[in-house]
Amino acid sequence: MQDEDIDYSDIPELSNEFFEKAVFVPAKQLVTIRLDADVVAWLKQNGRGYQTRANKILRSVMEAQEKPARKRVGGAR
Repeated sequence: MQDEDIDYSDIPELSNEFFEKAVFVPAKQLVTIRLDADVVAWLKQNGRGYQTRANKILRSVMEAQEKPARKRVGGAR
């Protein structure tokens, strides 16, 4: 099938409002990481979503460390 043969008539056009509300979501990357067993148990104790919780924890630490660096760059002017 060629691109021009695809029927898009049943797909609504995206409005400017859609793009104004859009939020950037970073791509996920599959990695293998070794963690202490008690850390994994702690992450899993609240059930499903432990990998998402681990990602949120790591992101909060990363962002906390980036903020002071941004202040130093801005203050160096």
